[in-house]
Amino acid sequence: MARTANHPGEQAVQQRAREGRAGWGSPMFGPEIPPGFDQFMQRQRMLVIGAVDDDGAAWSTVLTGAQGFVHAVDRTTMAVNAVPVTGDPLDGVFARARDIGILVIEPQSSRRVRINGVAKQDGDRLVVITEQVLGNCPKYLQQRALRPDATDLPAPTTRHSTALDEAQQRWITEADTFFIASRSPDHGADASHRGGAPGFVEIVSPNRLAWPDYFGNSFYMTLGNLQLDPACGLTFLDWERGHALHVTGKARIDWDEDRAKAVQGALRMVEFDIERVLQVDDFSPLRWRFHAPSPFNPTT
Repeated sequence: MARTANHPGEQAVQQRAREGRAGWGSPMFGPEIPPGFDQFMQRQRMLVIGAVDDDGAAWSTVLTGAQGFVHAVDRTTMAVNAVPVTGDPLDGVFARARDIGILVIEPQSSRRVRINGVAKQDGDRLVVITEQVLGNCPKYLQQRALRPDATDLPAPTTRHSTALDEAQQRWITEADTFFIASRSPDHGADASHRGGAPGFVEIVSPNRLAWPDYFGNSFYMTLGNLQLDPACGLTFLDWERGHALHVTGKARIDWDEDRAKAVQGALRMVEFDIERVLQVDDFSPLRWRFHAPSPFNPTT
């Protein structure tokens, strides 16, 4: 799929943030998987993906497997020996080729690799043609240690709604990490993460969240997509018990400087209006233990 040589959404956000640099952003990155990235990918047990379904809703989710389930086929092709399972918000969407954002993440070391491209399901795996591959800094990634996998895992159970219940609101206010999917039709999909001290995500109402945008690499790949298309999807993990909370809706950047000044470390705020909620219990066999917060986290 041909992409434009620049990303006007990223450029608009950079200019508004007074951080613009010519050519700075996603067009800097090519499709080749650099040496060393393939070994990093093969060590991982999980990765985050993001895509837009046939209804135009953006979702993020997590795929897991044994070490080696993610690997490079060649310099511009990767294979993921896992697909979204029944009940997952992205179940079946890759039956045809579709934009995908991928975050290959290693919570043990706070390292991550970001890959954007086009994916298609081939049996029980995804085949991804890469378009952008980059390493990301470790900011706001909490460290977690992998514990033994859960055994005799029951079949996942799902709950759908259009607003957060009280338990789900507590889940979010206690979270130190979430994953976010976004997409621009002319620039592809993207998967990224947001992190901070517990409480960094505010429950404005059962249908609205808000979170601070902290200082990062100034690429503004997520906010640049949202500038052009507000659809995005969030995933909050219950790291200890293997549950997942997915929400999809529309986000907007709040440029009110006074509001940002009231939140420690915030350069600006993002507001997110929830349209659909999907909770999947017993989503993953992986079990994680919190090890250490990111040293970059501002205090809440």
